[in-house]
Amino acid sequence: MLFHDRIFAVFITAIWGMNFIVIHWGLKEISPQTLCWIRFFLASTPLIFFVKRPLLSIRVIIIFGLLMFVMQFTFLFSAMKEGMTAGLASLLMQTQIFFTSFLAVIFLEERIDKWQIIATIISFLGIFLVGKHLNTYISLSGFLLTMAAAASWGVANLYTKKINKTNMFSLIVWGSFFAWPPLLLISVISDGSDKIIYSISHMSLLSLFSILYIVYPSTILAFTAWSKLLSKYPATMVVPYTLLVPIFGLLSSAIFLREPLPCWKIIAAVLVISGLCINILAPRVYLRLSVIR
Repeated sequence: MLFHDRIFAVFITAIWGMNFIVIHWGLKEISPQTLCWIRFFLASTPLIFFVKRPLLSIRVIIIFGLLMFVMQFTFLFSAMKEGMTAGLASLLMQTQIFFTSFLAVIFLEERIDKWQIIATIISFLGIFLVGKHLNTYISLSGFLLTMAAAASWGVANLYTKKINKTNMFSLIVWGSFFAWPPLLLISVISDGSDKIIYSISHMSLLSLFSILYIVYPSTILAFTAWSKLLSKYPATMVVPYTLLVPIFGLLSSAIFLREPLPCWKIIAAVLVISGLCINILAPRVYLRLSVIR
């Protein structure tokens, strides 16, 4: 992997890691449901008029949008509104890797190897440590909603695996287009039209910045760049960089939100990230050692 592409990969993960603190800022004035539908409305409009529909049926695109966007981000934004901190959200969301693996074993009959079992045990020790601090540092509802968001991401990944190779940027734009109407309906039912209109019309510059960041750098720019890296290099070379997302998330939340970094949180982060490292990197390293032998 070329040096400038490595730097680019780190830059993308930094954008995604800081996305959690930006979501935190946006949720100060805007409800989770409203922030969700605005995000995907702007991510698809006006791009929908210029980006060709992926070579998939409308039904497949709609299901993708519901799983990847509606379910995942409704849970995530609600979790952060309910007290899940930005730093821990960035960490716990990475457990989607394990949800994806286990769902693949159940529904796609894929095999799980010893490295994945070891990785899961180590990471979930970290999650257990986070769970021990419920109601003192984070809320139970925030924790459960975050895990539901990670599980939804895993389900969406499983569904995406069944989709033949397609233009992922096009799929994101069109999936976003079909995601925002049900999110708007949920927002109207839960918040009421008056509250939606008021929050939009009285939006501060910080909330506006949050929306623009979530939509353009985090969704459109970063995902397009990530897709280009995946098309240029093997996934095994690119995917490990996602391990930096929770690191950037934890550090940026500590710097910009002044979230404390007590010893237990650092240990939990080390356990979860170590498990992710083993899950992603260990099989590749083991294979190389076998070839050398």
